[in-house]
Amino acid sequence: MSFLLPKLTCKREVDQAIKSVAEKVLVLRFGRDNDAVCLQIDDILAKTAHDLSKMAVIYLVDVDKVPVYTQYFDISYIPSTVFFFNGQHMKVDYGSPDHTKFVGSFKTKQDFIDLIEVIYRGAMRGKLIVRSPIDPNNIPKYDLLYQGI
Repeated sequence: MSFLLPKLTCKREVDQAIKSVAEKVLVLRFGRDNDAVCLQIDDILAKTAHDLSKMAVIYLVDVDKVPVYTQYFDISYIPSTVFFFNGQHMKVDYGSPDHTKFVGSFKTKQDFIDLIEVIYRGAMRGKLIVRSPIDPNNIPKYDLLYQGI
């Protein structure tokens, strides 16, 4: 399903997307096209892209082609999904130590739709961090890895 969504293949394209998407949530899925879990999340993203077109723009970013952002967002697990609104990085409290990105795949399409709606509404009110509407049982658990400390 990754062929249904637009891809950003270099740092310049990612920068341009962050700067140019206005009044919508920018969704950047960092991962690889041939990874099984990435294909699972791509399926959910592709199926919801049309329904969320008034609130969100979705792009796929290959972690191997844009290593600058892979390091910047500390993408150590794939897929990882990062959200922006009007060029501002949106953070989400998932009940985990990391609020900067969603790691793993969404369990259902509705989980993703609900999350985008909450981010959009919070961003329209000027918030930079919102609370996740996703059931904690549907959020993948992982340990943070700190390299070079």
